[in-house]
Amino acid sequence: MEREIIKDLLKWKESKNRKPLIIHGARQVGKTYIVKKFGKENYDNLIYVNFETNKELSSQISDSIDAKYIINKLELFYGEKIIPEKTLIFFDEIQANERALTSLKYFYEDVPEYHIIAAGSLLGIAINRESYSFPVGKVQMMNMYPLSFKEFLMAVGRENLINEIQRHFDSNERMDKTIHELCLKLYRTYLVVGGMPEVVQMYLTEGKTITAIDVQAEILESYERDMTKYASNSLSNRIIAAFDSIPVQLAKDNQKFQYKVISKGGTSGIFGEAIMWLKNSGIVKQVYKAAVEMPLEMYKDLTSFKIYMSDVGLFVNKARYPLYQIDLSVQPTMISMGPLTEQYVANELSVKGYELYYWESNGKAELDFMIQKDTDIVPIEVKSNKNTKARSLDLYMKTYNPNYAIRISEKNFGFENNIKSVPLYAVFCI
Repeated sequence: MEREIIKDLLKWKESKNRKPLIIHGARQVGKTYIVKKFGKENYDNLIYVNFETNKELSSQISDSIDAKYIINKLELFYGEKIIPEKTLIFFDEIQANERALTSLKYFYEDVPEYHIIAAGSLLGIAINRESYSFPVGKVQMMNMYPLSFKEFLMAVGRENLINEIQRHFDSNERMDKTIHELCLKLYRTYLVVGGMPEVVQMYLTEGKTITAIDVQAEILESYERDMTKYASNSLSNRIIAAFDSIPVQLAKDNQKFQYKVISKGGTSGIFGEAIMWLKNSGIVKQVYKAAVEMPLEMYKDLTSFKIYMSDVGLFVNKARYPLYQIDLSVQPTMISMGPLTEQYVANELSVKGYELYYWESNGKAELDFMIQKDTDIVPIEVKSNKNTKARSLDLYMKTYNPNYAIRISEKNFGFENNIKSVPLYAVFCI
């Protein structure tokens, strides 16, 4: 499967100011596979070290974090010469070796000519422990996510649709009705399958969305195992409880995350650390409420936020959506598609690198998302079907008079009354 992150890795390789690279992302989003693929295709040789499984080499590297010492040890262990610019060193599951993580500082300071990438599933958890000496300013960080809808189109052999979608997005010209319906059908399939590489591969092999269920369930179980393995008993129970509450939180009329929904009497003091653990592990994303002021990051409300999972397919599984009804062109009225659609849009915009916020007006109106593009604050309304009546967006437009707004729905492309209509399958164009 082709991944967009390869383009970023190539830019890193060719950069004159290259630093050791750390790739962060939730477990099973494809970090190991993609770095190995990148190394084999762009270097003469690849030195791969997994610190969770290779305890012998891990202990030797722990003896000294001098970069030249480590390179010498790697050459002796693997029987291969490590050549600057020609060899890629890949430290996988680096969170399992605190000293190896710290050593990246010395790779940057003492031997910058060597190319080194590190990755870890729970790296965000590890580097927040007090015992870790993180090489601040000495490394470059890169996030990796599950496959986006664009990458899903490539995986299922529909690359030809990508340029067509982008062309109509740029021109606001309506898509041919037949192609529009085809794209919506592929979008609905993606909602069920999601973007976890193993799940997508199973779907490609079997050709049936129902095959996604078991693999998704295994991934969710692996997440819970991590919660119990890498946190104390008390904290792990709170993490699991907070994680289990996400579908309920998003189904409420007021989607603001409420600790009391997790447990009667719940507070930030009780569950705040659990939320932080989920966020740092890459399993969830927080979207904060913000005032309509520039820059949005300075005007966010740290006490008001929504939480979305990192993968829409995992959310479908966890919320136990009836799969066959998601795939219908017209869903039954009792199916709560709103939270699922927002979940999808949050994932797609995050992959594009946007920091997300939402807007609320004294409990009278709520806008799903806001993003900051240069000097513009762009309001985004999300609708799960063709019904695009949006009182909240109308109020926002009248109050703040933005240069333009985006409405995401099943409707075709268009631009009217300063609102850009974007079909659900075209969010990757924003």
